[in-house]
Amino acid sequence: MAQAAAAAGDALKQKARASLYRIVGITVGLLVLLVAVNIATHGDFLAPGNVLNILRQIAVNAILATGQTFVIITAGIDLSVGSLVALTGVLMAGTLAGIHTPWLALLVAIVVGIGVGGWAGAINGTPVVKLGLPPFITTLAMMLMARGVAFMYTNGAPIEIDNNGFNDLGSGLFLQSLGRLVHIPGIPVPIVIMLAVVIAASFVLGQTRFGRYVYAIGGNEEAARLSGIAVGRVKLGVYIISGALAGLASLLLAARLNSGIPQSGLGYELQSIAAVVVGGTSLMGGRGSIGGTFVGALLIGVLYNVMNLLNVQSYAQEVVLGAVILVAVLLDELRKRYLAAR
Repeated sequence: MAQAAAAAGDALKQKARASLYRIVGITVGLLVLLVAVNIATHGDFLAPGNVLNILRQIAVNAILATGQTFVIITAGIDLSVGSLVALTGVLMAGTLAGIHTPWLALLVAIVVGIGVGGWAGAINGTPVVKLGLPPFITTLAMMLMARGVAFMYTNGAPIEIDNNGFNDLGSGLFLQSLGRLVHIPGIPVPIVIMLAVVIAASFVLGQTRFGRYVYAIGGNEEAARLSGIAVGRVKLGVYIISGALAGLASLLLAARLNSGIPQSGLGYELQSIAAVVVGGTSLMGGRGSIGGTFVGALLIGVLYNVMNLLNVQSYAQEVVLGAVILVAVLLDELRKRYLAAR
């Protein structure tokens, strides 16, 4: 028993070490890219304003990818997050329009957005847990239903948001007065929320029993079940987390656009998966980290920013992003074959 525990401990240490190496590798590559682009743009790229702009732009994807990381580490996938961004966005906009007390409307809208996202996540996870249906199918169905409900709710037209408190969540500045005092730009609120989500999720996944169960299920679900882990509850929990974070990401997007738009969130599910994969999380489950996902989202955001600065056409940008994902998957496969051959 003691030998088995020691072996399990060594395996966890090796996984943690391998995850750290991947994050370091991606970070070094990202820094090299940043320095090269900054030189090419004569220092404009790393100007504080542009850096904050990049971080603000990746906030929605980073939050979506954080939830997606929990799901993928259990060897699942969530294709519904983009449509949930649209659905919760229009529901929040409708709530704000229907309540005339600004602070009460703001509070109810936040609860509705995150609550509906978490509820949809529970609907995603229930067939997976109770019936053993593939996550790809159940979340694909939710993707179609959520988008359809968003269009039905709005008749295809955006719902304008006229609530300053809500809109400040997307375009406001945190500690703006302090920023003026020390002569640096204020920090956009979406960046503060994104960092809070990333730090909290990193703690949950890396330092709690729930996080260890998530890794155990992704590594070997049957072994996790035999060891007494409540596999169903943990898997249901990760889908609820993913849905609730989709609601939170939708809040930031709707606040930035000042409206709930049924067409919003198109392709966001693929971008979130891309950030997770580029960040080193295995699509087979059992391996990955929130820190790696954040670096992956940042790398994708930097690529888009650079291509925009270089006036690269939008279609070509998708080609580049696809190539980056392909390279990331190929490198991960080569790494696994190398380790297997040792």
